[in-house]
Amino acid sequence: MYYNEKTMLYYDGKFQEATTASTGLYGQSLHYGYAVFEGIKSYKTKNGAKIFKAKEHYDRLKKSAELMMIPFDYSTEEMIDLTYKLLEMNNLSNAYIRPLVICSPNMSLSKGNKSSLIIEAWSWDNGYLSDHARIMTSSFERPNPKAFRIEAKASGHYVNSILASQEAKDKGFDEAMLLDGNGNVAESSGANIFYEKDAKLYTPAKGSILPGITRATMFEICDQLGISYEEKFFKPEEMEGADAGFFCGTAAEVVALESLNNIPFKLKWENSVSALIQKAYRHLVFEEDYSYLKQALYV
Repeated sequence: MYYNEKTMLYYDGKFQEATTASTGLYGQSLHYGYAVFEGIKSYKTKNGAKIFKAKEHYDRLKKSAELMMIPFDYSTEEMIDLTYKLLEMNNLSNAYIRPLVICSPNMSLSKGNKSSLIIEAWSWDNGYLSDHARIMTSSFERPNPKAFRIEAKASGHYVNSILASQEAKDKGFDEAMLLDGNGNVAESSGANIFYEKDAKLYTPAKGSILPGITRATMFEICDQLGISYEEKFFKPEEMEGADAGFFCGTAAEVVALESLNNIPFKLKWENSVSALIQKAYRHLVFEEDYSYLKQALYV
């Protein structure tokens, strides 16, 4: 799925074949999850391949490295240029892009001495979840923000995500919804959460969530279309049986939810304001106008 004998990646200053790339076995990134990464997507637009919000993603990668005390001196502009070159080398347009910053060999519990940048890309024109996902409240909580730099997209944090997601799948659900330490809804294993009630959207406030770039895009779309939204803390019971709900993230894009804890959302997805948001997002990433959707709010 990810690479073959022709696939090229960028690693430590040069482009090379994915099948020949290797890394050391004595690093903190492998042993302790001490690394940072991004999930980015590019789309085939009328103007060619376009990386969606490339600057925002690479700015966050740099911020994550800073928060995790990993030395990292690539500029955002340099990484964007490298990524477009990599897409061209692999003849990719609709692609998922994974930059990863790993640390040099060091088995001690101390900050990194040196880092390497890896950029991989592969063809992927859909999200990792299908619409009408059935989700459950996980028994696993989001990491305590007093114990981690929760706003950093750090590799080790995602062990928590694997546990929660697999628990949900083992119980017959599509995905998990995690709470924070106070019992408030936080996010899924890899995406932010919104629910809809009376044509207004609600999403968890900052605190225990990764405030995603796609989450911020939802606010931009709402502002454009005149849709009300609110960031607040809320319990899962408030979301259960709402009019609609969705996950959003770079990989997920906008995923319609069918039910939470086996309680269905009330509206047919196509009749919800959330469905308009989903359509608008798809137009946006392909650089298409979506202002016409505003009319549907008043029909």
